[in-house]
Amino acid sequence: MNAETGQGYHYHVMRRAIDLIDQSDAALTLEQLAANMDMSPAHFQRLFSTWVGVSPKRYQQYLALGHARAMLADHFTTLETAHNLGLSGTGRLHDLFLRWEAMSPGDYARRGAGLTIYWGWFESPFGPSLVMGTDKGICGIGFAAEMGEEAAMQDLLLRWPKATFVEDPMMLRPWVLAAYGASTRDPTPLYLIGAPFQIKVWEALLTIPSGQVTTYSEIARVINRPSAMRAVGTAVGRNPISLLIPCHRALRKSGALGGYHWGLPVKRAILAWESARAEA
Repeated sequence: MNAETGQGYHYHVMRRAIDLIDQSDAALTLEQLAANMDMSPAHFQRLFSTWVGVSPKRYQQYLALGHARAMLADHFTTLETAHNLGLSGTGRLHDLFLRWEAMSPGDYARRGAGLTIYWGWFESPFGPSLVMGTDKGICGIGFAAEMGEEAAMQDLLLRWPKATFVEDPMMLRPWVLAAYGASTRDPTPLYLIGAPFQIKVWEALLTIPSGQVTTYSEIARVINRPSAMRAVGTAVGRNPISLLIPCHRALRKSGALGGYHWGLPVKRAILAWESARAEA
C-alpha cells in the first residue's frame, strides 16, 4: 500500500502543517504554510480544501490550543436524551449510516476462537488504516500514521488472539468505502467485540453527533456508573473501531483531549476535520 497517495498523502501534509502551527506563536499565512510544505500557495490551498473543505486560515482556528475547551462550551452534546431514545442498532448514527450488533459475552470470552476475521490496508483521511471485519461487519479500524503499520497490525491481532485472520481487502472494500464517505448506498455494518461494560460505553459513544463532543464523566453518568470514570476511560481507549465508534469525541472535563490510542495528532486532526466540515 502506498501511503503517500490520495487521502493518506493528504493526512501526511496536514500532519506536517499541524506541527508547524503548534510550534508557531502566531497564526501563519497561506504563503508561509505553503512555503514550509514546499508547495505553491494555490496548490496547498487546493489540497487543504480537498481534505477539509475550508481555508487554512479557518482550519487553524480548529487547531488552536483552546479549541477543545470551546467545543465543550459550544458543542457539548447531552448524551442522556439520545441514550433514552434507545439504540435499536439501525438508523443514522452520528454522521454515517451504521448498523451494528454485539458479540455475546460467551463468544467474547473465547477470545476469538472459531471466528474468522478478514483484514486489509486502506487509505483514509488520516493516513494508512488497517480495517478488520467478520462476515457480520467491521470489527476493527486502526490508524498507522503515528505508530507504524507493524505496531497497528499487532495491536489488533492481539485483541482476538485465537481468531483466524485472513487477508481479504476486497471483501471489506464496500464497507470501507461507505465508512470513509466514498459511498453511502448501503449502511456500514459494525460487529462490536467487547466485554459487556465496554459495549455499554461504545453504545454511548455512538450517540455523539459529528462535530460535537462529550466528557468521560457524562458517559459514566449516562450508563449509570457515575463513579466509574476511570473504567469508562479505559473502555473508550480500548474501542477497536476507531472513527466509526467516535472515541475521539470524548474529552476530559477540563477540555483537555486526554489520550488517544492511535496518537493525539490523529485525534486532533479528526476533531478539527469534523468540526470544520460541520460548519463549512
